[in-house]
Amino acid sequence: MTNPTDIADTGRRILDAVKGVVVGMDDTLEIALGSILAGGHVLFEDVPGLGKTVAARSLASALGLGFRRLQCTPDMLPGDVTGSYVYAPDTAEFVFRPGPIFTGLLLADEINRTTPKTQSAMLEAMAERQVTVEGNRYPLERPFHVIATSNPIEYEGTYALPEAQLDRFMVRLAVGYPDTAEETEILLGRVRRQREETRVDPVIDADELVRMQDAVEAVHVDDDVVRYCVEVARATRNAENVAVGASPRGSQALLLLGRALALLGGRDYVRPDDIKRIAVPVLAHRLTLTPQAWAQGVDPARTVEIAVNQTAVPPTVGITA
Repeated sequence: MTNPTDIADTGRRILDAVKGVVVGMDDTLEIALGSILAGGHVLFEDVPGLGKTVAARSLASALGLGFRRLQCTPDMLPGDVTGSYVYAPDTAEFVFRPGPIFTGLLLADEINRTTPKTQSAMLEAMAERQVTVEGNRYPLERPFHVIATSNPIEYEGTYALPEAQLDRFMVRLAVGYPDTAEETEILLGRVRRQREETRVDPVIDADELVRMQDAVEAVHVDDDVVRYCVEVARATRNAENVAVGASPRGSQALLLLGRALALLGGRDYVRPDDIKRIAVPVLAHRLTLTPQAWAQGVDPARTVEIAVNQTAVPPTVGITA
C-alpha cells in the first residue's frame, strides 16, 4: 500500500471504527493515529473519566496489534514492565520471563501513578525498541508502540514524568470535556450497548500497519517546510519563560508527524498548515519553564502558540517531488 488515496481511505476506516465507541475526539484520534504511522508513541493527559483509556484501547484494537495493558501503581517495579529472570525447577536454571512490554501496543494506564524508576524502565524500549535485563538484550518486534495515559500532576498520588521520557512521546494530547451533544451521545451509546465494555473490530493487521508506516517515508517535504520546522522549534528555545526549549528531536517529530498527517489527508507532500496544526501537541511537553514561570502558572501550550505566530510561514507547498 503506497498510494496516498488508498492510505487515506484506510485511515478513515480505522478512525470511523474507533469513533463508533469514542465520541468527541475526532482531531485527537487523527493525530494519535498519525503519530503511530510516524513510528511514535502517544501520551493522553487529562483529568480522570474523560475516556483516555477507552480511546487508547479502541485504537489498538482497530490497528489489529497485539495488545497488553499495564495498570500503573505506586508499588510497581521495573521488572513488572520489562520482565525478569525466574528460577525453573525442572531445569535448575534461571530463565527470562518476558513482561507486558513485549507486545505490539502497550497501554500504560495512569503512567504517572508509578515511580520515576519504573517509568524509566520503559525508556529504553521507547527509544531503541529493546530492553536490557541483567545485561542481556532483548529486541522488540516491529511494530511496537506505547500509548500512555496520565493525570495532571496536581492530582494526589501522581509523579512527574522524567524529561527524558516525556521527550520520547511524539505527542501529548489533551482530551477535554465533551460538549452537551457529545456527552449525550456517550450516554445513549451506553444504553444501546446494554453492557459496560466496548468493542472495536480490527480494520488492519500489524503487517499492513508496517506497510503504511513505510509509505510515510516516501512523502515529499519541501526544503522550506523543513526550515519551518527548525525555526518553530528554535523559537521555543528563545521564548520568554522557557529554560529549556524543544530539542532537535522535537523538530524531527514535527516533520515525521506532518508527513503522516499529509498521507492521512491523501497527499504525498507536507504543507505548512500541517506543521502549525501539530506544533502544540508535539512541542509543548518538551519545554521546561523557568521556576518563576512555573510558579505563575504559565501554560507551555500558549508559549508554543506564540512561537508559531512569531515564525514566518513559507509559501504554500503543493508541488510533489
